[in-house]
Amino acid sequence: MFKKHLETPLLKIVSACADALGIEAFVIGGFVRDIFLQRENKDIDIVALGRGIDLAEAVKKTLGSEAHLSVFKNFGTAQIKYQDTELEFVGARKESYRQESRKPAVEDGSLEDDQNRRDFTINAMALSLNKHHFGTLIDPFNGQHDLEQKIIKTPLNPHITYSDDPLRMMRAIRFASQLGFTIEASSFEAIQKNKERIRIVSKERIADELNKIIVSPVPSVGFKLLFDSGLLHEIFPQMTKLHGVEVVRGKAHKDNFYHTLEVLDNLSAHTRDLWLRWSAILHDIAKPATKRFEEGRGWTFHGHEDKGARMVPKIFAELKLPLNEKMKYVQKLVLLHLRPIVLAKTEVTDSAVRRLLFEAGDDIDDLMLLCEADITTKSSAKKQRYLANFELVRSKLKELEERDRIRNWQPPITGELIMSTFCIGASREVGIIKNAIREAILDGLIKNEYNEAYAFMIEQGKKLNLIPEEK
Repeated sequence: MFKKHLETPLLKIVSACADALGIEAFVIGGFVRDIFLQRENKDIDIVALGRGIDLAEAVKKTLGSEAHLSVFKNFGTAQIKYQDTELEFVGARKESYRQESRKPAVEDGSLEDDQNRRDFTINAMALSLNKHHFGTLIDPFNGQHDLEQKIIKTPLNPHITYSDDPLRMMRAIRFASQLGFTIEASSFEAIQKNKERIRIVSKERIADELNKIIVSPVPSVGFKLLFDSGLLHEIFPQMTKLHGVEVVRGKAHKDNFYHTLEVLDNLSAHTRDLWLRWSAILHDIAKPATKRFEEGRGWTFHGHEDKGARMVPKIFAELKLPLNEKMKYVQKLVLLHLRPIVLAKTEVTDSAVRRLLFEAGDDIDDLMLLCEADITTKSSAKKQRYLANFELVRSKLKELEERDRIRNWQPPITGELIMSTFCIGASREVGIIKNAIREAILDGLIKNEYNEAYAFMIEQGKKLNLIPEEK
């Protein structure tokens, strides 16, 4: 049943080259797993009983100039990029680990040794590529059964597997989140007991796995496993502080950890964008720091959006996430996430919508998605009222954008024009006039066009005892 999945022109070439060299070769890992899951996989791992680099070089020679070969002699591996497919070649090996490192000592081994070192049973299955056993499944740990039962488990003792390479704990949770699988009980217990071992893994590798969890179909699955295992406390302690409910005089607030996960799932139903999902994760991150109990009002979180925005760069730096426009985008959405919600609860004025358009710019649509996802009330009536008001906000946004062109707005009057008109240099007065023009346009007192703005500039200059130069 597996032959048809291997009978591609590319794998036939690998098979022929392996036979010509007298090397036993197998497809192993994710490609085999995804055959059972009926998922396309363009990353193919080839394990060879012998020098994997020799096999890769033979395949490259057969494929010709269209194939790109990279050889990593220190690791005994090679990679071929051909059209839209990547082939990874490695010789079968066995590994041993030191306590302080996840980098193993490697020596040549058998196929059995190579399968023993794999992270999970579902990734330890191999298919023979040689002519005499072409398409034969080698599945010593019954990974096929675990796929059918939707179980994540390790081939060998999970304590050893996770202690040897602690990143496998993140991978277990990532696969559970991506595939909707369950982590076997003894395996999950091993993650809980080895959670502190994650500290020897680089932040970059952790962030890569975390991001894959975030873009999984239902990311709350992964975050709940991270929390329950204790890994989240190790890798992202700021998020764990959202957990819990405090009660004073019979008044409680919602559990902001589970609220955040609900917002994340709500948003994930509409977008796979990683950074927009990060904005959901961080939108309430400052609530623990701003939480106050006020007599007569109950729990408040005043200013959590502003403080949260200021926390974003530090969190990104600690997690080794990019400190570029992606971070600034998340920071902006965290800062603005309450604005549409306030509009949805009150009368929607043109002035408030103009200001929202001005500050959000091209990210206004993403901001509206985030805010709609933030509606987690259990009251159906309240939810419908908020959604209806959001539709009103959306229609206002469209109307005012078409009329006033505020999105990514550049004021029609520049500082240079103000200085030349009144024959003054850079000064406090220039800033006052620029701000007055901006506020007048946002408040709808004047149109967003040159002539009205110029006339308004002259009026403001006169108030500051500035005399325009005669033309």
